[in-house]
Amino acid sequence: MSELKERLRADLTTAMKARDELVKATLRMTLTAIGNAEVAGTEARELSDDEVLKVIAKEAKKRTESAEAFAGAGRAELAAQERAEGEVLARYLPKQLTDDELAAIAQTAVDETAAELGERPGPRQMGQVMKRANAAALAAMLGSISLTATGECSVR
Repeated sequence: MSELKERLRADLTTAMKARDELVKATLRMTLTAIGNAEVAGTEARELSDDEVLKVIAKEAKKRTESAEAFAGAGRAELAAQERAEGEVLARYLPKQLTDDELAAIAQTAVDETAAELGERPGPRQMGQVMKRANAAALAAMLGSISLTATGECSVR
């Protein structure tokens, strides 16, 4: 079982003992979505931490979209509930990069590619630039997640 899924289950147990209904309901829905993803397709399989993160991100996006829809329909109490569930899920996601951080990463990727090529990259070299930028962005996002010596996953 993936480290992140184990952490979700442990946090669910803690929420149940603390009688925290919001966290309990949110984690149950998320674990159900993970279980559904595991049995989707032709055969059942265990999801990796990356795949579990994708499921959590998908669930968080659903909460954000639902909150916007409820707020637009004048249902403030349901919008607040969805936002609260989104905040619970955000604890398990890597930190999001700001626009300034992304711009800096993109500029660095362009500069590195330009240094390698000896000229400013054009449309044909955008693949090289995007490869560098995506790798740097992933490294920056995952910088908020660390693995301990025992292999435990912790989010800072």
